[in-house]
Amino acid sequence: MFRVDRIAVFPDMPHLNQEEDIKLVQTILSYMETPQYLRRRLFRLVSELQYAGTLPPLRTAHHPTANKTKDLRLGEYREGVTLSYSKQGALIDVGVEQPMLVQGAKPQLNARVTVKITEMGRQPKAVLANLDEIKTYWGYQVTVSKGSFGQLLKTKQYDLVIATSRKGRPITSVMDDLTERWKSSRKTLVAFGAPTQGLYEIVNREHMRLNDVADFVVNTIPNQATETIRTEEAVYATLSILNTLNRQHNQ
Repeated sequence: MFRVDRIAVFPDMPHLNQEEDIKLVQTILSYMETPQYLRRRLFRLVSELQYAGTLPPLRTAHHPTANKTKDLRLGEYREGVTLSYSKQGALIDVGVEQPMLVQGAKPQLNARVTVKITEMGRQPKAVLANLDEIKTYWGYQVTVSKGSFGQLLKTKQYDLVIATSRKGRPITSVMDDLTERWKSSRKTLVAFGAPTQGLYEIVNREHMRLNDVADFVVNTIPNQATETIRTEEAVYATLSILNTLNRQHNQ
């Protein structure tokens, strides 16, 4: 809903082995982002996806519902998986009855690719697409931070870091300053704590101060009526507010 480009999963307790927990979160998020018609090809039967059928589908542009060749449109973009090669190019599964021919290209077998339909008819054809040319939202990437949250920030990948915490300042009190920083930011990180501990506690384990490593520490649900806010609840509340800044910036 909020056009997030990347989800970075980090361990909240790096001194413990959280590999299984991180793998669970990474697998489910990646599975949800993958178009339904490609999931069986790209994901094995694993315990992490035992209840994946209960997950709601995404209705984004790269999750089309059309599954017939006759419903394809010239110039349409589709996600696909490379099935095989022919003399003309590569055959790509794009979720219709027959594979799509991508002429002159040989992407890696069983790899996910993005194509643009260039020719209709009995045998539609396509070319490999450049994601930069797609103007609509086209999903997110899921990455795993090998180190702690503090180490993630030390990489200096982000020019604006917004940390969320019930101990932070009410977001209304910093909205003007935040809006100005948002306008000039090219890569923003919005960070959330874990179910058992917040970002202050997570950062303190590394002998760091959250206010020193984040540009803003904000409370997006002031006067909360519950003792704790679940991470998934904080995500919706926070991104709903920040989405208004993004809209103002793009107008």
